Amino acid sequence: MKVAVVKESAPGERRVALVPETVPRLTAAGLEVLVERGAGDAAWFPDSAYAEAGATIAATADLYAAADVILTVTRPDEAAIGRLRAGQTVVGMLAPLVTPEHARQLADKGVTAVSLDLLPRTLSRAQGMDALSSQANVAGYKAALVAAEAYGRFFPLLITAAGTARPAKLLVLGAGVAGLQAIGTARRLGAQVSGYDVRPASKGEVESLGAAFLELTSVVSAAGEGGYARELTAGERDAQQAELAAHIARHDVVITTAQVPGRRPPLLVTEDAVAAMAAGSVIVDMGASALGGNVAGSAPGETVVTPNGVTIIGATNLPATVPTAASNAFSRNISALLLHMTADGELQIDTTDEIQAGVVITRDGEVVQPAVAKLLDQDLQTEGASLVDRPGH
Repeated sequence: MKVAVVKESAPGERRVALVPETVPRLTAAGLEVLVERGAGDAAWFPDSAYAEAGATIAATADLYAAADVILTVTRPDEAAIGRLRAGQTVVGMLAPLVTPEHARQLADKGVTAVSLDLLPRTLSRAQGMDALSSQANVAGYKAALVAAEAYGRFFPLLITAAGTARPAKLLVLGAGVAGLQAIGTARRLGAQVSGYDVRPASKGEVESLGAAFLELTSVVSAAGEGGYARELTAGERDAQQAELAAHIARHDVVITTAQVPGRRPPLLVTEDAVAAMAAGSVIVDMGASALGGNVAGSAPGETVVTPNGVTIIGATNLPATVPTAASNAFSRNISALLLHMTADGELQIDTTDEIQAGVVITRDGEVVQPAVAKLLDQDLQTEGASLVDRPGH
């Protein structure tokens, strides 16, 4: 089986799906690894390193023509989809809950699509395949650095001959993988850090990093299944926002981390909360997306300065800005999943397996992942309703 590593084409994307260090793991399993020329350059992995590891460097057209399995970080663009053929398999973070129509495109091409972002993350045997967690870890680290760079003062307490600088007061909203890494990094930078999460169990994790846990009286518990947070009710959201606003105003830096795949992220920092912050304060919104963000006024990929002097950074795709570390982690994740789905040097699709049932999106010309198929059905129903409502129908 020929496994191909393609060069990422998304704007600003510097990661690569497989690094040279991982190539021997695949070749030892009887797989042949092809690497598109220059695929790892942006992450500082030259073609020569892949060749030394046992991979074959190939031109784009030759690679797509020969490959049985395509490894990618992000979903293929239109040009890449045009090169795919029936019978091939694409493995990557394809974001099918965000853009289910891409899953339909791949199904129509007869391509089997496998998406790491739908991995059942509560399975202990899937932890080594969990790309969402590994990339969130990188993102949380970089979010703290982005905040420190944008903040006009020091993070740590400094006592100098020119005077004493108090430490920055930093609040992290959301204590998942990204939030905990942001807390830990900000602490190492010397900030006075607090963390908040709607799951009471997060208190111990936050405090274990040396940060204070912010406790709100308005939301008793929002723990959901598998250790994840459940969605708040409208009343709980309003109460949470009102109580949070007072705490936010007392902080110099706020990092928000709440994301919901395929849906609008929860609003955690309201317009009133931003207006109450002091000039020079910084907010890094890791939930910023085309669907919205955690912060009122944030824009994905943009830095906005409000009239009262608060800098709001819509931080999108932070892992791509730490490409070497992010690629190393992602490479281990994608190779672990690929080897889990491989037997005797061949891909073995088996959706009775819990892991494969979650990640296999398309197969035999159909969208087979239930959550993605449901989204496509909803889109069809909406389109049908709009046609009925038009004059002449």
